Amino acid sequence: MALKVKLETEVEVKVPADKAFSIFRSQIHQLPNIASHMVHKAEIHEGDWEAVGSIKSWTYTVEGNVLSLKEMVEKIDEENKSITYKVADGDALKLYKSMKVTIQATAKNDGNSFLKYIIDYEKVKENAPDPHPYLEFGARVIKQVETHLLKA
Repeated sequence: MALKVKLETEVEVKVPADKAFSIFRSQIHQLPNIASHMVHKAEIHEGDWEAVGSIKSWTYTVEGNVLSLKEMVEKIDEENKSITYKVADGDALKLYKSMKVTIQATAKNDGNSFLKYIIDYEKVKENAPDPHPYLEFGARVIKQVETHLLKA
């Protein structure tokens, strides 16, 4: 049986944690506008853009490949400024039996913040690659969110 594994990266951004978290918490539908070369399309299937249990579909590019997935908002923790999405369907599940992405914003004393991008996953096969390209994708999206918020 495959082990569940966790990958994470932390990205420092020059915006307050509240502002950064708000993009992922309540304005995630803006990602195709914020990072159009990486996130191409977002659609709601069930619920809305903010509620736990809501299901959305995405078209995105990882390592030059245009892919798609459906994800469900699994958990929102306002106090700790974190949100967890569970991949419900799509290209990522060809390699991973399960995958969850958590984004957490933490304030720094200087008004900036750190955003953690965490991937919890289980491989379909032992020899499947780790999802490092998805981790890099997440870090690049976070930097695009930073650029967007600095312009606002």
